[in-house]
Amino acid sequence: MRRRAQAPPSPLPQVAGIDPVRLRLPADPDGHWPDLGGYLAERYAGTRGADSIAHLLRAGRVFGPGGRVLSPQDPYEPGAYLWFQRDLQPEPVVPFPIRVVHRDAHLLVVDKPHFLATTPRGSHITQTALARLRTELDLPELSPAHRLDRLTAGLVMFSIRPEDRGAYQLLFQERRVVKQYEALAGHDPALTLPRTVRSHIEKTRGIMAAAEIPGAEPNAETLVELLATKGELGRYRLTPHTGRTHQLRVHMNGLGLPILGDPLYPEVTDPAPDDYRRPLQLLARTVSFTDPVTGTPRRFESGLSLRAWQDLAGWRGPEGHESD
Repeated sequence: MRRRAQAPPSPLPQVAGIDPVRLRLPADPDGHWPDLGGYLAERYAGTRGADSIAHLLRAGRVFGPGGRVLSPQDPYEPGAYLWFQRDLQPEPVVPFPIRVVHRDAHLLVVDKPHFLATTPRGSHITQTALARLRTELDLPELSPAHRLDRLTAGLVMFSIRPEDRGAYQLLFQERRVVKQYEALAGHDPALTLPRTVRSHIEKTRGIMAAAEIPGAEPNAETLVELLATKGELGRYRLTPHTGRTHQLRVHMNGLGLPILGDPLYPEVTDPAPDDYRRPLQLLARTVSFTDPVTGTPRRFESGLSLRAWQDLAGWRGPEGHESD
């Protein structure tokens, strides 16, 4: 079994309020980046991190191997690791529990709530499933086998032992896991279902919403099935055969059935991080696979539910907004 190379440990001390972020410099066969400053400026151009990375370079908070302080004029070294110290901003506490669905010596499966990121990224560091589970379950070496969008609730798998991490991650890389999702969206009687949706989806760094590229070779495929209707509302089972960013949300929107509570499709609304009203009505309902460590057939089902199916008015809240 092919294993990923291990990254070197951080040379930076652990300091309260500081987040050490690791970055590996990509190959540059054409010599496009003569110095480190040029590469970082291009990498973060047009994003919210552009000013931050420039500030960190000026402040001497970008480091190479051994903790050596790097400057913008340092030569670009393809394949080298660097670290930078990012100030941690206070994070809104996500006030929802993580429920353990299964735990053994090798595997942890949990029900992740809406609004909780799976792993640290961007402004979400301590309020993530990984960080909370490592602390709450005293599992400091816990690693994610895959990721689930912050706004999507449901099943997420973690490997408990470092030596098992590659085996579980490979399940997802080789698409040997059957995942099924449940979603709530409008119902269009004129739309023939079930149907398999195929399209080419691209996600551009610094742009929140992904886009479908007409005429391009499909790289995303989803089976969409209608399970039930209730008035103008439909309950759908979504089975992705690929794993592109926001794939289910993009495909449902492309059918004219945007998922309830989606802040990106069809329109970007960008609510505040601590606005927990009207959660996205998308749930990772089941996962099925053969355990690569024990050889046991596995099937797990989420114990969560999508509120709008039972209480659409309550989910919407007064004047279309959920009450606290």
